[in-house]
Amino acid sequence: MDGEEDSAEEPQPSAVGVRKIIHVDMDAFYASVEQRDNPELRGKPVAVGHGEARGVVAAASYEARKFGVHSAMASVTALRKCPDLIFVRPRFDVYKAVSMQIREIFAEYTTLIEPLSLDEAYLDVTQNLKGQEIATEIAQEIRARIKKVTGLNASAGISYCKFLAKIASDLNKPNGQAVITPKNGPKFMEALPVKKFHGVGPATAEKMHRLGVETGADLRSKSLEFLVQHFGKSGPYFYGLSRGIDERQVRSNRVRKSVGAEDTFRNDIHSLDAAEAEIIPLIDKVWRYCDANDIRPRTVTVKIKYADFRQVTRSRSATAPISSAASIQDICQAVLASEFPSAKGVRLLGVTLSSLQRSGPEVASEQFDLGL
Repeated sequence: MDGEEDSAEEPQPSAVGVRKIIHVDMDAFYASVEQRDNPELRGKPVAVGHGEARGVVAAASYEARKFGVHSAMASVTALRKCPDLIFVRPRFDVYKAVSMQIREIFAEYTTLIEPLSLDEAYLDVTQNLKGQEIATEIAQEIRARIKKVTGLNASAGISYCKFLAKIASDLNKPNGQAVITPKNGPKFMEALPVKKFHGVGPATAEKMHRLGVETGADLRSKSLEFLVQHFGKSGPYFYGLSRGIDERQVRSNRVRKSVGAEDTFRNDIHSLDAAEAEIIPLIDKVWRYCDANDIRPRTVTVKIKYADFRQVTRSRSATAPISSAASIQDICQAVLASEFPSAKGVRLLGVTLSSLQRSGPEVASEQFDLGL
């Protein structure tokens, strides 16, 4: 795309109670930094990560994505899809430094900044430091400033709520932006698959599908009572979201209570080696969130769902914040080893990190409570 914003009308001024939320998402951030700093990589398929047998892709350039390579993919799979793929070791210190440059640009426009990771953030510009009324113009300025300062491209989504702003930022990628207005929000939600709804993970999506709910329109057709019956306290949230209502605020300096990732497999897993290989991308995903936000967990929980839908969770806690992804991998492997061999195949694995806290010099070598 050429980077021009959607021509649809703006979210309305705050006088009528409509917020102006921007979601900024850097384009192939880690890979783009590597291509920026090494001209020999430009125009070539690049994966940031480790290319060895048990390695994982942390990020992929757009040239690599054309072959189906994406983040959290096993390196051997990525190389099979793209034999000419170039692996580059991650430089998180550089990515963090660039991310701080970007956040300084955000701070020129608003104090309401909610970083989601090193490469994306929400901004509430309803009342902004520049006194500008047009959010699409603010987004355009921010993207231009990012390009000038860092040499990197960013995409943006503009809407009246966080969820739709995030969805909009994907519409004109790379190097583009789009707006979803209050008028168009509910209609936009109708065609959206429920698996793309905020708060709908693989397990919830699967449950919705069993109930005949595939799209936002299907979800909207269900009564509030039905949604509460099947989804408990999340029912009212899904009821509102299907109507384009998301009242979550943009919150600065928040620390999440937990961060998790899970994957449902096309074919059941029957061996410990296969389970260990499949859990590595999940560990990588949750650890990247912690690393990007300078937080560390004290508790690791492994979720295992078997072919007969029996589910178990095993948690292990440390006496000090866990300081490395390798330590989390050791914990997960120990948990998996206690569950294999298994009479039933495994259809889903998940990893959740909790008891999160800001990292600092006190994060030292941890000791684990190995009790299950």
